[in-house]
Amino acid sequence: MDRPPGKRTCLYNTPQLDFVIDEMACQAAGLLTGRQQVAVIGVLRRGAPLADRLTGIMAQRFGIAAPLRLDLAVKRYADDLTLLYPETRLTEEARHATLDLNGYTVLVVDDVLYSGHSLLKVVEYLARKQPAEIRVVTLVDRGVTRLPVRTDVVGVRLDIAPCDIIECNVPPYEPEFKIELLQPDRGQGDAP
Repeated sequence: MDRPPGKRTCLYNTPQLDFVIDEMACQAAGLLTGRQQVAVIGVLRRGAPLADRLTGIMAQRFGIAAPLRLDLAVKRYADDLTLLYPETRLTEEARHATLDLNGYTVLVVDDVLYSGHSLLKVVEYLARKQPAEIRVVTLVDRGVTRLPVRTDVVGVRLDIAPCDIIECNVPPYEPEFKIELLQPDRGQGDAP
């Protein structure tokens, strides 16, 4: 996918994000300690490799047993925040149709909490699978949700102008782990 044009500013580089991810893993491990059945769900695309990073750190540093690891495909917005679909779409894989999460503590991992539509769709879907509880982890909370959703663990909260975009660059989708602020190019008639 082509990157939208505009001015990019690196807000967090790899070493800074490694520290943020370690702190997030510590908080997430606290939510999971003592739970017998744990599932970690990555929201595709960038939530999946973030879920893998968090799972690895929680196992290595905090002794959290290997959880059930799944990913869900949810889409409403393109990376540049243009609306792709009027309603959020969650694509269920055939192997998830009979998934029983009864009694599980589910940890949902995503890169950015923006309007809340995707997160609400994921929670609604997972709630039908009967988990004991659902917890949410996001790398970035933009602080502009329009729905009554929240995250339990937030890496960073970035209050930015509504027209600006947070780009989470997460390997393997991008070569370098970083968070950038994109200020899109505006036409001459557009307001700053």
